[in-house]
Amino acid sequence: MTVFIALLRAVNVGGKGKLAMADLRAMAGEMGLAAPQTLLQSGNLVFSAKGKAAELESALEAETARRFGVKTSFLIRTAAEWDALI
Repeated sequence: MTVFIALLRAVNVGGKGKLAMADLRAMAGEMGLAAPQTLLQSGNLVFSAKGKAAELESALEAETARRFGVKTSFLIRTAAEWDALI
């Protein structure tokens, strides 16, 4: 499995797009993503999974909209890709 880091766009900013991180972690786990973790109320999610980032982005965006009524974009990269950027 690969470690991925996901950034959510416009979640918990200015009172809009409210999403509890506990709910996000629970959703990720129920979707089969392993060891989901979040950082404060930032909308950042770390998890392990098989698959490609683009497929995971689409699945997470659709499930977040369906489950919570929050339309947001996920930007997902592997931990190695993020490490190379910083």
